[in-house]
Amino acid sequence: MEQILCVSMYGFQSHSMKKVVFLILICFTSLLSAQKKAYGDGEWFKFRIHYGPITAGYATLKVEDVVLNNKAVFHVQGEGHTTGITKLLFNVEDYYESYIDKELDIPHRFVRKIDEGGYTKDLVIDFDYDSQQAIITDNKHNTVVKEPILPDVQDMVSSFYYLRNHLDTENIKQGDMIDMNMFFDRGNYKFRLKFLGRETLKTTFGKVPTMIFRPYVESGRVFEEEESLTVWVTDDANKMPIVIKADLVVGSLKATLTQFKGLTHQFKIIPQ
Repeated sequence: MEQILCVSMYGFQSHSMKKVVFLILICFTSLLSAQKKAYGDGEWFKFRIHYGPITAGYATLKVEDVVLNNKAVFHVQGEGHTTGITKLLFNVEDYYESYIDKELDIPHRFVRKIDEGGYTKDLVIDFDYDSQQAIITDNKHNTVVKEPILPDVQDMVSSFYYLRNHLDTENIKQGDMIDMNMFFDRGNYKFRLKFLGRETLKTTFGKVPTMIFRPYVESGRVFEEEESLTVWVTDDANKMPIVIKADLVVGSLKATLTQFKGLTHQFKIIPQ
């Protein structure tokens, strides 16, 4: 009886130990996965948009945990508006949303509702990955159309958050290019990001190590050339934008980070 009991206890202990080890491994793996995320629920940024000392407007980005169609997603909301004399001359009220899959880092829904000096759009784009289609609801014109999407597609908001999670900043070299598939409004196009190098910026928060990137954007009516946009992001695990500079036909416009909260990682600042 004792032998049977000992064997049973040994079997129970062995089985239980395997369970414990398995659970520890699962928790450890989950912890590592969580640490790799550059952002999370509660993150919030505020930017001042300005021509030199003149404030033209403000923009915010915030991240929240929500559920969309029974999927756990990050709901990213971006808002931008002009202020003061700029508002009188050219009123801008822009609103963007992206619902990003927490596990796959792909968008399930994108919302673009803008009013830029009377030019308006009100679009909702749902991404159906089973049929590889984007379902575009145009609330302004009361239409619904479908367009094919490319593999690993991102929208104009989710692309930034995707890059924050997936950029290999340790091995990246000056001049390296990162290519992505992006769906914007009603079409697919290639989005390219060029790494320009590293720089320590003097900011209101202190001296901040940054990485410099240049997105390739459409030339013509607004931008002087394809390489007119430059972005500085923190050279730490957050990879948050510090400064965005656009060289326009009428001068240089900047968006500078002024406030933030809810960072997932420690903000790296060089001591004075």
